[in-house]
Amino acid sequence: MAVVADSQHLPAVVIALPAEIDMANAGRVAAELGSAFAPGVRTVIADMTATRFCDSSGISVLVRAHKQAVASRTELRLVVPSGAVLRALTLVRMDDVLPIYPSLSQALRTGGLPGCPGHELG
Repeated sequence: MAVVADSQHLPAVVIALPAEIDMANAGRVAAELGSAFAPGVRTVIADMTATRFCDSSGISVLVRAHKQAVASRTELRLVVPSGAVLRALTLVRMDDVLPIYPSLSQALRTGGLPGCPGHELG
């Protein structure tokens, strides 16, 4: 877990997720991601840069993290450069509830595409 400086959403916490997220490690991923929602944190970035596989257990972890973010008034952002992982997330419409960015640098920037706040898929 790394705390980074984000000019409008200080502090932001970046959690690097593993190469594979499945039922074997979903509990550990959930615990690590959940620990990021601490008092004073405004933005949590789930960095899936290394993630090449995410099954329904991983998607469930992201859904729970989204609910935790809403409850704590924290913004949850995803970094998903993998086409396969992005397809899995869009199939279950995660892109409708969470902003998804192709790179960590873009996720650290505020704003998004006109008409689609927070989403920077291109």
